[in-house]
Amino acid sequence: MTEMNSPESSNLPVRAPQASVQAARADLEAFEDLMFQVLEHWGLPTDNIIVHAKQRETLLKNTPDVIEVMTDEERAKAPYIAKMIMAGSVGLFDAALNYLWNETVNRLRDHVAAFDVDYFFTLAETDPARRKNLKTRDDLSQVDDYKLLEAANKIKLISDVAFKQLTHINYMRNHASAAHPNIEELTGLKLAEWLETCIKEVFQLKPRNVVAEIGKLLSNIKAKRLTKEELNKSAAFFDGLPQEHSDNLAAGLFGIYTPDDAAPEVQDNVRSLWPTLWPLVSEDARNDLGIKLARFTANADTDRAARARELLELVGGSAYLPEPERVAEIQQALDDLKRSHEAHMTNFYEEPPAAQRLKDVVGRHSDIPEQVTLNYVLQLVDVFLTNGYGVAWNAEPTYKELIGRFDGLQAAIALRSFGYRQIRLKLQDEIPRKKWKELLDMIDPKLTGRGDRAFLTTVRDFSGTPDKLTQDTKIKAQLDNWLDRNKY
Repeated sequence: MTEMNSPESSNLPVRAPQASVQAARADLEAFEDLMFQVLEHWGLPTDNIIVHAKQRETLLKNTPDVIEVMTDEERAKAPYIAKMIMAGSVGLFDAALNYLWNETVNRLRDHVAAFDVDYFFTLAETDPARRKNLKTRDDLSQVDDYKLLEAANKIKLISDVAFKQLTHINYMRNHASAAHPNIEELTGLKLAEWLETCIKEVFQLKPRNVVAEIGKLLSNIKAKRLTKEELNKSAAFFDGLPQEHSDNLAAGLFGIYTPDDAAPEVQDNVRSLWPTLWPLVSEDARNDLGIKLARFTANADTDRAARARELLELVGGSAYLPEPERVAEIQQALDDLKRSHEAHMTNFYEEPPAAQRLKDVVGRHSDIPEQVTLNYVLQLVDVFLTNGYGVAWNAEPTYKELIGRFDGLQAAIALRSFGYRQIRLKLQDEIPRKKWKELLDMIDPKLTGRGDRAFLTTVRDFSGTPDKLTQDTKIKAQLDNWLDRNKY
């Protein structure tokens, strides 16, 4: 095979001469014929083992254009990309995709660790018992790939668009790579496009200014006792935070304050900043903090529960102290359902029992506690809309039954669920859009208020796709007004 220039020995451009690609193709075809003879001699199959040489040539032709945006140093530190190209060159595209995803996950973990791994774990793992064992860069391997992407998107290390693109590549890796048995067909152009996406959105990731500032603040809080001047500067930074960042930062400070090993100066920093941040935290996020306190109590983690109560009482947040055991039980069932729904390779098997557990927990009570109402409705809407690739048939009857029990308020929340990021992102896909229409029909008879009926008509009459509903200024204004009045 003709030898190509290495990144260490040359600067950009990295494209090999056309003659090199053609020579490589000839060598590959000769090697392919030889190996097929060997396989046939051994009595092994030769059909659908490797992709056609033309597809391999497409990958090799496009790869130089894709990787030339990387520096020599970046390419030298990408062994899995080298393995991807080698696997692709011999026609093992499924293995190539697996190598690409391995490199992408490693790079994303590095970005998370460089930002603030504690902050990430606080948002990625809502179960306090699981969260206690997640502390270092090495522990990121215990977070599954989908949850890694979701939490990275939540803290805005990766954008909404990047999240959708990367979750698709993750899905294809699970269903069309060498990681699992499959019969999917991959193309050279697709592999090159996915490589380009991973390089752009992960390898060369640069945190946005507000994300970088949050990372710097968290680092300072944990590094030393902040001076009055530094505290005032941080408080001024809070005023410009978007709602989602305010909520995430509140969860982060809560996570810094409550552990057993939190240093006194760190806790002092949090206590000093907490009253300034609290007015900027949404009702939903405040309820989540109350739920965490309840789960500390349910897990007999009395020290952490006491510290969590300190923060809530510091800002007069007694209203957010929930019915501990019941709320914790329902929230645990919702977390288990979310976890099973996001296990794309096994969700069709794991969702039905998780859905049944939620039904059993809810069935023992006449209503849903106020503090988990929003999460309950959104989670049911989320799983009912499917994962975008297919319906979990054995779980869907349970989802329909629980949605059928919605009262007027829960139905009104479901009607407006398109305003929440997790639902809006899901409504970009075809299957969830069809299920959205079905959901509207299910909640229709439950909406008895004049305002809810009028808004239902407005949503149904919208000419665009449901993920674009919030882009209509009138719909957005009505949505915001309702959310403000109902404190959601």
